[in-house]
Amino acid sequence: MRTVRTVVSTAQPVSGRDGLGGLPVPRISFEEFTAFGIRALIRADVPVVITLPADVQGLGRQGVAERLGDMAVTLFTEPSNKQNSERWTTTEIRLRDFFADDKYLTDPGTWNRIVSNIRNSPADVDAVLGFDAGALFDYRRSLNAANLWISHKGVFTQSHFDELENFNIALEGRKRFVLSPPGSFEYYPRSLARGFGDKSQAFDFDDVDPVRFPKLVSKLAERRELILEPGQMLYLPLGWWHQAESLEEMNINVNFWLRDPKIFRRPYVLGVALYTAAYRKLKGVYNYQPAEVAS
Repeated sequence: MRTVRTVVSTAQPVSGRDGLGGLPVPRISFEEFTAFGIRALIRADVPVVITLPADVQGLGRQGVAERLGDMAVTLFTEPSNKQNSERWTTTEIRLRDFFADDKYLTDPGTWNRIVSNIRNSPADVDAVLGFDAGALFDYRRSLNAANLWISHKGVFTQSHFDELENFNIALEGRKRFVLSPPGSFEYYPRSLARGFGDKSQAFDFDDVDPVRFPKLVSKLAERRELILEPGQMLYLPLGWWHQAESLEEMNINVNFWLRDPKIFRRPYVLGVALYTAAYRKLKGVYNYQPAEVAS
């Protein structure tokens, strides 16, 4: 029987289309994914795109609005500037208000995105995705999350890493990801003291000054690029640096963050995660706690 590493190394690459560059990102079927199991994929420790079965019917904008429209969600707001150095601001609104108000789409100087950790409503998670996510991800363990993300075209997430294993599922719209292998000071992290140790001073990996960031230039030679399409799931290992950009007028994703002992083999990631958690609690920075959702 083939190992998951063999499947990943021989899988069909995703890169090379739509003008994408970098090393290839393998693609595997959902059947291969479930046969090997999540833990085997996590041990392989490389990004993979998983194609969901054709009969899995997740919800798009209309279905999400009908089911979760009354839910209180967090609106992230920041200037529409890939080089923005300030932290986003957050407010609480109703999800249906985000869908209904064109200002969140048409303001040329502002990026707006919605996030809500809906892990405590597994029926909603399963309905939104179209399959039993609890059985697959065991996402309701302490500190894990099932996040609903909604954004409009152009919204950009600056380069950073996560301290958790990340499975990101596209329901509507397309997102472009740039991924780069784990590392610490090669990425020129921002101020740890201000809670930015998981973010690079090079906010956009597509626009890196080789004089200012010479070590990063060599690291990005190992980057991967992909466009995540509806019906696909991206596995992104913890500690991998990445950025994302929404490509459609409406982009809806659900991602699961899972803890894994792998973090103990990446002391920089562990140290930043512990400090950032304490900093966010002390300063009252949004920390992705489960939301109260409609049943």
